[in-house]
Parts: sequence; structure tokens; C-alpha cells
Amino acid sequence: MSTVLVLNGPNLGRLGSREPDVYGSADLDELRALLSASAPAGVTVDLRQTDDEAELIHWLYEAVDAGTPVILNPAAFTHYSYALRDAAALVTKAGVPLIEVHLSNPHARETFRHTSVVSAVATGVIAGLGFDSYRLALNYLTSPR
Repeated sequence: MSTVLVLNGPNLGRLGSREPDVYGSADLDELRALLSASAPAGVTVDLRQTDDEAELIHWLYEAVDAGTPVILNPAAFTHYSYALRDAAALVTKAGVPLIEVHLSNPHARETFRHTSVVSAVATGVIAGLGFDSYRLALNYLTSPR
């Protein structure tokens, strides 16, 4: 493995300024730096963010075609995007690991956030640990099994 895709959904481009009491005060550039520093030698972190569901789905297709492991924070799409869920299922059915991550703990928030349509097709889920959710996912994906 030489690359791990880190895909972020809607509103995560506003990290650092959007609800810092929930999501923290660090932004995506700081997340990129943390993950790049945490990646083992020879592993590149390709961090992307979009507010566009179709673009996120196409990035998952890219992961399937290239066999690239994925860390996915679907953000609001977590709760209702069956199209994203189906694209995530393509990844894992191709034998490519996909870890769903969340900065906050959705189960400790509003009731509508308690359901993830992605979790059932993800390899694993890490939530509620801020940027450490991503770091732990990266560690899992890059550790030998």
C-alpha cells in the first residue's frame, strides 16, 4: 500500500470555525499534517473534502479501481445517503478496507444522528475521538495483519 484516501463530506471544509465546541478548533490542513506525520514511511495520505455527494461517490469508485484503502467521514451524508452507502459497499466488497470515522460521537448527539447507513458496509467505525479517530483508522489500515 502506498496511499490511503482520507475522504471528508459536507461542511468539514469549515473545520476550525464551525462549531468548535463539537468539532474542535483545528482545520483540515492541521488534520493533513497530523496524518502525514503519523503515516509510516512509504505511505502517502491523500486527504480530500467535498460538499458534493457525487464527487465523494466518484472518489470511492477511484478507491475500488485502484485498491486504495479509505478513511471516510461521510459527515451529514452518514444518516441518509444510500447512494454513498452503496458506493462504500463497492469498496469493501472489492476487498478494500474502508473505515468510517467521526470527530464527535453521533450517539451522544441529536437522535437523527444515531443512525448511519454507511456503518453496516464499513470495515470498522471509529467515532468521538476528534482527530484521533482518523489517526487510529490510519494506524489500523497501515498495520500488518
